[in-house]
Amino acid sequence: MTLHADGRMLLTPVDRDAFVRTQRLRTLGLGERGDASFDNFDAFADRVAEVTEVPFSMVNFIDGNRQFHAGLHTPAGMHRGFDLGATAAGSGRGGRYVALDRGYCPHVVVRRKALVLEDVCDYPRFAGNPVVDEIGIRSYLGAPLIDRTGIALGAVCAVDTVPRPWGRAGLDTIKSLAQELVGHIQRREDKGIGI
Repeated sequence: MTLHADGRMLLTPVDRDAFVRTQRLRTLGLGERGDASFDNFDAFADRVAEVTEVPFSMVNFIDGNRQFHAGLHTPAGMHRGFDLGATAAGSGRGGRYVALDRGYCPHVVVRRKALVLEDVCDYPRFAGNPVVDEIGIRSYLGAPLIDRTGIALGAVCAVDTVPRPWGRAGLDTIKSLAQELVGHIQRREDKGIGI
């Protein structure tokens, strides 16, 4: 574990693949909002929210410095990061960028496997995350987006403000959705979008 600039413990794991991931995201043209194809990621986040029946869902790409909400669904049905409240404050570009210590997707990416938190308050490592107090996150379900090169580019997640018994069905669902999105990214690359 490392210390954050303000002296508190940074509970996000050390990301040894950050440089390679950042390079791969650039090659794919992902990690920054810039073209209409990102509307597809918002639509995908909407679908994740619908399938899992949650108020928040995201498609996050993670570089060495920050997370980018390429796909975003919020309770208001808008695709603006400021709908996430204080978490997005000061993050620029409509709140689509957030620090690595906000939320749980960086853990999913570094671990390279799904993370199921039925009640984040049951896990001291995760209960202290700023999103718990700032937007009331209580449960999380996320899976990594591992591309054809073996790099975990980011994560797709479903988030709720109440504890949720995700169970095996929830785990299978989020893994299936992640695999589907990876297929979309691969088709995007095959068509030469962003390369």
